[in-house]
Amino acid sequence: MGRYVIRRLLQMIPVFIGSTFLIFFMVYALGDPVAALFGDKAPDPATAARIRQELYLDQPLWKQYLHYMGQILTGNFGTAFNGQKVTELMYDAFPVTLRLTLVAIVFEIVIGITLGLLSGLRRGRSVDTSVLLVTLVVVSVPTFVSGYVLQYLFGVKWQVVSPSVSPAAPLDELLLPGVVLGLVSLAYVTRLTRTSIVENSRADYLRTAVAKGLPRHRVVTRHLLRNSLIPVATFIGTDVGALMGGAIVTERIFNIHGVGYELYQGILRQNSPTVVGFVTILVIVFLVANLLVDLLYAVLDPRIRYA
Repeated sequence: MGRYVIRRLLQMIPVFIGSTFLIFFMVYALGDPVAALFGDKAPDPATAARIRQELYLDQPLWKQYLHYMGQILTGNFGTAFNGQKVTELMYDAFPVTLRLTLVAIVFEIVIGITLGLLSGLRRGRSVDTSVLLVTLVVVSVPTFVSGYVLQYLFGVKWQVVSPSVSPAAPLDELLLPGVVLGLVSLAYVTRLTRTSIVENSRADYLRTAVAKGLPRHRVVTRHLLRNSLIPVATFIGTDVGALMGGAIVTERIFNIHGVGYELYQGILRQNSPTVVGFVTILVIVFLVANLLVDLLYAVLDPRIRYA
């Protein structure tokens, strides 16, 4: 197991370098940060040249990237165009989005796996048909539609929750946005769990467990569900980073100043240091989440052993 972890960590290095270079190239090579800094006004050539030198933009792109990576290793992600350090924006935004993502992940794990298990155990019955129909509707409805509908119903019409989130973003105010964020993922987790349950219910090891006279709850939880959660764990692991990076719509609807909000503002204002810095952290989140999922396989399935 130890050698496998070391090997996976070494594999993450070229993936991180390739991903960050691609992001850096798309942001800096396909746009002009200095022109975006001045907006509609044309900058003075001397002023623009001085700013390019200060920001290291007068160097070839590969030197700019090496300079940027060297700054990252010292914890310096640059300065936004408003003069605020990108790390300060991260300290304010990432805790909010982490809480929002936590609500969404718990929601899709608890409800999604439960519905998938019930649907898989009752394959072909009314419960199974209803769950498949509801999840199909949820997948078909865009997030901005379901978000505005739930915001109107629970926040405006019934006044159960606040329609917008305060700047502090406490956990109780993030419950509804978290449900909206995790709604589509919940449908996928449900359908994936249901499919895996149906496939494993015909496996030989399950028939053996039943033939031994084991209690039904032990057969379902210890044997059937445990082995059926491997593809679900894979999806949830990759979904953590996707939820954090894809929370732009949800955070815009509920006025949440998190990662999605900062990315939206950075893209809108062509604030290159902010966009590259935040996406770099999201790449790290993706890599760490995938590593944890790979290690979780051995816990879910004892047959898996990493040499």
